[in-house]
Formats: sequence, C-alpha cells, structure tokens
Amino acid sequence: MLRFEHLIQINDPLVPLLTPLTREQIWRGLFIRAHEPTEFVMGLESCTIEAEAVGQEHTVLKRVLDFGPFQVHDEVTLTPIRQVRVLATATELWPRSEATVRIEEPEPDVLFLRFIYELDLQEGHSELDETVVALRKQAYIAADMDTVQRIRELAESGRLVH
Repeated sequence: MLRFEHLIQINDPLVPLLTPLTREQIWRGLFIRAHEPTEFVMGLESCTIEAEAVGQEHTVLKRVLDFGPFQVHDEVTLTPIRQVRVLATATELWPRSEATVRIEEPEPDVLFLRFIYELDLQEGHSELDETVVALRKQAYIAADMDTVQRIRELAESGRLVH
C-alpha cells in the first residue's frame, strides 16, 4: 500500500495578488471536477456517469473514465462543502486506488485543500522503487496544483457562481 498526502493553501494573506476563493467556490470547482473531469485530467478522453444517487448527506457517482487504451471504473462520493472521495476498482492495468480531497479551514477564510492518495500495490509489486514513488508523488502534487489553478480559472470566469 502506498499512502501519500499533502496540503495546498488556497488563500494566503501574504500573497495579495492571489484572489481569495470562498469555501463555496472551492466546493463548486471540486463538484465540476467530479462531473466533468475531462476539464481537469490530461489524457482523459471522456467520462460517462452511469449512475448518480443524491442523498441528504452525500451524492455518489458511478463513472467510467476513458483514457483511450484503457478505462477506469470509479465511484465518487461528494460530501457537500467538505470532501470528495474517489474509489477506483482494480483492473489488469489499474490498481485499486483511493483519492480524497478535503476542504480544511483552520481559521475563518484560511482555506486549504488536503489531498490523500492510497494505492494498493499488485501482487509481485509489493515494493515500488524509491525513484518511482518519488515521481508518482511529484505527479500527484503537479496534478493537484493544476486542479487548484483550474478552480481559480473557473472562479475568474464566473462559472463557480450558483
């Protein structure tokens, strides 16, 4: 099992050129990312939402992500204004994996996104090379920074208004 987590600060009073985002804007961006991941994930050709169950506490999406040569089936649990959890089932080409994004607000208007990744390693691959692990972590961080940048772009364009 590979587990990795990191934080990205969203609002930073020490960087006045950075337009602050509200918790609701961040949530709306994460909501769009779950429903329209092709806007966020490079190499993703399409996404089909096969089922959507809306409950009082959370919404669950069952999706098929088409990367061209392979597909990933996953389940996304959206807990409004708090977190998004994505669970991908294992296939021959894709290990079982879980990714969680939590909105954290330790002080009013001080917002962070916590990204947590868990990846089940397949039989015979119980230990990943340290270089491979380091590269995977760098890729997660880069993708997450891209997500935050995309949410900022959506906010600036007015798409994150209800």
